[in-house]
Amino acid sequence: MKRLFDFCVALCAGLVLLVPLLFVAMAVKLTSQGPALYWSDRVGRNNRIFRMPKFRSMRVGTPAVATHLLSDPAAHLTPIGSFLRNTSIDELPQLWCILTGDMSIVGPRPALFNQDDLIALRTAAGAEVLRPGLTGWAQVNGRDELPIPAKVAYDVEYLQRQSLAFDLRIVWMTILKVLKRDGVSH
Repeated sequence: MKRLFDFCVALCAGLVLLVPLLFVAMAVKLTSQGPALYWSDRVGRNNRIFRMPKFRSMRVGTPAVATHLLSDPAAHLTPIGSFLRNTSIDELPQLWCILTGDMSIVGPRPALFNQDDLIALRTAAGAEVLRPGLTGWAQVNGRDELPIPAKVAYDVEYLQRQSLAFDLRIVWMTILKVLKRDGVSH
């Protein structure tokens, strides 16, 4: 049921957002060198690696690490990178991963391939069985401001509580957080 819900929502959102997504892609290309999309290796369900796209908000050549590990993240942003991140528009190409089954609308955010601490804690807690999500319980409870053990605790809580009603609650909370730009690292 969850997979059908994910597919239908991603397909409808992709169709509705197709033209705006093309404009964002053009804006990325016009304001910085490099491709419009940045594809990164991420850890998915059962610790399987998959390729995840985002609109490129960082300059070409930025190290492939979590943003909080960069000494000066703002120095790596493209001219429209801050806007893309603050509005979470950079995440919208991940609708593709939902359509292909690598991601879900709701689940733990996919770890970077080199976030060994996060991957190990999720695996030890049994949360690696979850399909990663565009949004998740940790995102609406602190997002980038949460330490990794707290994120994993929210992932485990989601694993125990997951249901369509809970997913809808998380989606609604996500919309409110994005509109308020709450918990976004700049």
